[in-house]
Amino acid sequence: MRVTVGSGFKPLRRFGLLAVLAASWFAPWAAQAQSPTRIKIAAASNLKFVMADLATHYRQQTGVQVDVNLGASGNLARQILQGLPVEQFISADEVWVAELAKAGHTVDGGQRYATGRLALIVPKNSALPLAQGLVAVVRSMKPGDKFAIANPALAPYGVAAVQALQRAGVGPLPAHQKVLGDHIGQSTQFVATGAAQAGISALALAQAPEIAHSLQVLPLSADLHAPLHQRMVLLKGAGAAAADWHRFLLSPSAQAVFVRHGYALPQ
Repeated sequence: MRVTVGSGFKPLRRFGLLAVLAASWFAPWAAQAQSPTRIKIAAASNLKFVMADLATHYRQQTGVQVDVNLGASGNLARQILQGLPVEQFISADEVWVAELAKAGHTVDGGQRYATGRLALIVPKNSALPLAQGLVAVVRSMKPGDKFAIANPALAPYGVAAVQALQRAGVGPLPAHQKVLGDHIGQSTQFVATGAAQAGISALALAQAPEIAHSLQVLPLSADLHAPLHQRMVLLKGAGAAAADWHRFLLSPSAQAVFVRHGYALPQ
């Protein structure tokens, strides 16, 4: 049956039809308005598991979805300079935040949120004398064994690893023995999978349940390297939701999560 709307159509029925048409027109926009708020951030790889924990907790509290782009701090900073669309940068050190601030990409100089720690790691089934420390492990390695660290040109944890090797008395590793990860997460995986026989990781990564079952872990003394002051900053154009998340990371509840994951409180 065909229904024809003509001049005799009653006003009430005409209003009802217009209401249906309006509802169908605005429905996609209404659905978009009701979708969860999302913010995009860039974070150093050492933060993989603590960020997952914090983002989940924050979403449960606020409904805001935090999308995290992980990588080496140096790589992320360069991507931000080239236009990476994120609202916040959470670095593994302070140098890269300063670089972005100098280039005019940040709202301020940022805030320290944690102090990083190093760990000496070997595969779970390794016979290397982990408990005896860094020098003993390196000296016990076979000629063909590999020692993994993050690339110091890109990752602050790589810089700290080089310092730890020097201050412990090991000195520079021979080129044939050293294997560099693009970031601390990759170098940690080298050891966890047996591709490297030992290495230096972030304590927060090494003791995370998702990977700890594959490793033996020895926390290294903070005296072996310069302090890993980790700093975060909001980028220009960051919205109110990103600013709220930024403040949350400095709250006592978030700081307790950082400590639980193996970080020290910011100094």
